[in-house]
Amino acid sequence: MRSLLRAVLCALLLTAGAVPAQAAPADRAAEAWTPPLSTRGRYIVDANGDRFRLRSGNWDGAQGSWNGSGDRNDPATHHSGQNANGIPLGLDRVPLPTLLADFRALGLNSVRLPFSNEMLRTTTPVPDGAVAANPSLRGRTPLQVYDAVVAALTDAGFAVILNNHTVTTRWCCGLDGNERWNSGRSTAQWADDWVFLTRRYRDNPRVVGADLYNEVRRDVWDDPNWGLGDNHDWHAAAQEAADRILTEANPNLLIVVEGINWFGLPVDGFPHGRPTLTPVRTLSHTLVVSNKLVYSAHFYGYTGPRHSGATGIGETSDLRYQDMSAAQLEQTLYDQAFFVSAETGAHFTAPVWISEFGIGADESGAAPRTWFDRLTGQLDRSDADFAYWPLVGWSTTAQGAPGGDTWALLRYDAAGNRTGVLDPGDWRTARWTGLLAAPGRTGPVSAGTAWYQLTTDHRDHNASLLTRAGGDWDSGARKAVCPDGARLTGLAHTGGRGLCTGSGLRAPSGGHTVVRDERYVPAGGDWASGYTKFQCPAGQFMIGYSLRGERVSAALCAPARTALPAGGRTLWFDRGDNRPPGGAGGDFALGSYKGQCLPSEYAAGVAFTTRVASRPSPAALLCRPLPGPDAT
Repeated sequence: MRSLLRAVLCALLLTAGAVPAQAAPADRAAEAWTPPLSTRGRYIVDANGDRFRLRSGNWDGAQGSWNGSGDRNDPATHHSGQNANGIPLGLDRVPLPTLLADFRALGLNSVRLPFSNEMLRTTTPVPDGAVAANPSLRGRTPLQVYDAVVAALTDAGFAVILNNHTVTTRWCCGLDGNERWNSGRSTAQWADDWVFLTRRYRDNPRVVGADLYNEVRRDVWDDPNWGLGDNHDWHAAAQEAADRILTEANPNLLIVVEGINWFGLPVDGFPHGRPTLTPVRTLSHTLVVSNKLVYSAHFYGYTGPRHSGATGIGETSDLRYQDMSAAQLEQTLYDQAFFVSAETGAHFTAPVWISEFGIGADESGAAPRTWFDRLTGQLDRSDADFAYWPLVGWSTTAQGAPGGDTWALLRYDAAGNRTGVLDPGDWRTARWTGLLAAPGRTGPVSAGTAWYQLTTDHRDHNASLLTRAGGDWDSGARKAVCPDGARLTGLAHTGGRGLCTGSGLRAPSGGHTVVRDERYVPAGGDWASGYTKFQCPAGQFMIGYSLRGERVSAALCAPARTALPAGGRTLWFDRGDNRPPGGAGGDFALGSYKGQCLPSEYAAGVAFTTRVASRPSPAALLCRPLPGPDAT
């Protein structure tokens, strides 16, 4: 039944999740930048702190999206064929140096390079014909060809973002066994593959990122989710893989987390939803290495917030992106993705990379063309990072009218002749050139104030390398710890969530104190009469907490690098929110009462009561003034 349903659905589906970009008409010098890349607020920056805007293309093929003979946008040839070669497209037609020169002429500084997990294990060498224009690659396995492509790109100055696009080396994005990161395997096995691949390139500093999984979506039976704690929890799986990559393989990599691409069967006529990044507003990621998180989303005109983009049967009342007015599209894009970078000073604030979008060179429809104009305009106005899909395709005509893979920015015929946005006659050229020329933030980016959400919804959330090294500090309890270099500043009354903010307060030597009783409350210093108080020792501040059920189990404290003021105030939040005006940090515990110290304060203790059965959870914080410059 499952195989039959897949066959029927594949016949209905148009290509979803693979689309192109535009180009610049003149050769461009290599962009100067210094790896590794990190993030500061909503921007990606290089090692010097200068803004590095991802102007990327998707060089697909190694995930198995092409069989070498069909049109990638023709389901009759595309879905039925598998890319047995499993290597980036164009190596049979164009020498690598020529491809890289064309990428540079497009104005790209980075490449999203998809792969499949099957590609990592294939030991059969690719056929000679698959690398006919690059004979030095003959006899290599798909992974070895991938290695050579990575090396060529980075040697030429491009940043490379590895992208786990599929599980098996075949076309995605319907019901094809590639729906989720753990389709046919466990989350741990998927993370193992990521550790293997990122270790493989850790000595290449221009391999800058790990794009964890492409377009997470429903299979025949189940939807993915964001935060339910089960085997289909994409939020939890991304956190697990990210922390393993950063601790076991390469702490310098950007971690790219894409939103959920769809709920419901990917066929029109069935209930459908495309949440994209909307869940990030209430549940974001805090990684074990700070300033490495990038969120990503994909947009194509023929899809929509509740529209799979398949046949048009049964969903005609739901707008596709290309059917929206300019105002509707702008608001929808904001709600689904752009809010993450636009709303600064929140726990979810991060760069947003629109890592797939595109349209065909042969597109003549007014609505799709208008949508493309509006989307590229939104990328301009929001100064967003972007990646066009696809970068390389094939052509059935040497020159003139588009043929073959018309979505590609660069198309090459069997003789290696190029057509596309670098050549006259492609209507997308003006849009691509305009996108590259749009003014945006350049130069140094200040660090600003960082905010981090902690969650103990279903498991521990230890974002501290220093504390991890110290072992399990409260066995059996649910534990949450701020990233190294941050301090706890807020707690929820129920639900177990917390808020941290960046500071240089912690002593370089690290260390921590687990507080399980009132031994550090000084005589005459009862700041929450009638409540149990876990207070940090003098000279220390809170970096974490643990819970057993709803009851506070312990406070985790760390020594400060400088003397800390005493005194302070009691901040109650058991009967209502008590947070600073302006909402700095964002709503880190939607639906729960929350307490949050002022930006000029640090949390030195937490109080709770066991006398009232309904109130064993955090009820008050001891907030004390920060010393010296930290007070501002």
